[in-house]
Amino acid sequence: MNNKAQEKIKQFITDFGWPRLIIFFFVMLLFCAAPFAGVDLAASFSDVCIRWTQNAVLVLAMVPMIQSGAGLNFGLPVGIISGLLGATLAMQFGGAGAAGFVLAILLCVPFALVLGWGYGFILNKVKGEEMTIAMYIGFSIVTFMSILWIALPYSNPTMVWAYAGQGLRTTISLEGYWAHILNDFLCIRIGTFVFPTGALLFFGVCACIMRLFMRSKTGTALTAAGSNPDFARASGVSVDKMRKISVMLSTLFGAIGIIVYQQSFGFIQMYNAPLYMAFPAVAAVLLGGASVQKASLFNVITGTFLFQSILTMTPSVINNIVKTDMSEVIRILISNGMIIYALTRKTKVTK
Repeated sequence: MNNKAQEKIKQFITDFGWPRLIIFFFVMLLFCAAPFAGVDLAASFSDVCIRWTQNAVLVLAMVPMIQSGAGLNFGLPVGIISGLLGATLAMQFGGAGAAGFVLAILLCVPFALVLGWGYGFILNKVKGEEMTIAMYIGFSIVTFMSILWIALPYSNPTMVWAYAGQGLRTTISLEGYWAHILNDFLCIRIGTFVFPTGALLFFGVCACIMRLFMRSKTGTALTAAGSNPDFARASGVSVDKMRKISVMLSTLFGAIGIIVYQQSFGFIQMYNAPLYMAFPAVAAVLLGGASVQKASLFNVITGTFLFQSILTMTPSVINNIVKTDMSEVIRILISNGMIIYALTRKTKVTK
């Protein structure tokens, strides 16, 4: 191997990072070890695909804010709350099937745009501390909505507590509404392997919309505002406006993402459920190779697949070998570890 090839390999490792390479090889090892641990590989890979499509839109919501320089979207619960409002209102109005799913998305849009505008307005006032403040905003809106979920006048008997007739239940079933509406559309079944074609197609549409937007004049200005704010201002770009647009877009995709998540999961989880949902999405996009300053669709696709592969394969493979459940421990180590790793790399670059 010549020196030029060695330099390219070293540069790739430096850019991609040792933690990501280790996790990648760990995932490959899990898939290779699955048959020897008595695990149905087809069923496991099916679970990975389902979880991948279930979470991919939520991870996609990270891209606009990272590209605009607003940082990692730890305030993703703002978008999730918007999605919950859209979904619960669609159920209240009797929406079911594909029409109910579309109605939920349409109803979540105004909430996402309004809340996203306010969220972006606050982040523009605290430049340099966006990720910390975003986390506080996310936690605050979830706590505030925990009160409203009891007070709002919902009356659908499948949603409210039976003994009181008011206040939303902690877990609301989507059976009879739009449970698995995307997963079952054009679904491919081969033995124990199930491929959620509809959910993948929906993510493809969302990814195409994101890609088209990021390549548009506004998207280019948004990226310029994040990569070089001074140059963007000199070119007549309003950095604050671009940041606000990115936050609104991220909030909107977060709202749509939780509705996609719900249809795959089969339930709507209320109250404190959205509290920590930003962390897996942040960890997934970082695991795919994104940084605090730059993210792409490739990072979203790769990171979500690796992260969900670990969550799916670890319980079925390692638990069969060591006879103890390590999935939650590994999930916490990887999600928090990737976030710390990314923030550490940012500090080094800044210096």
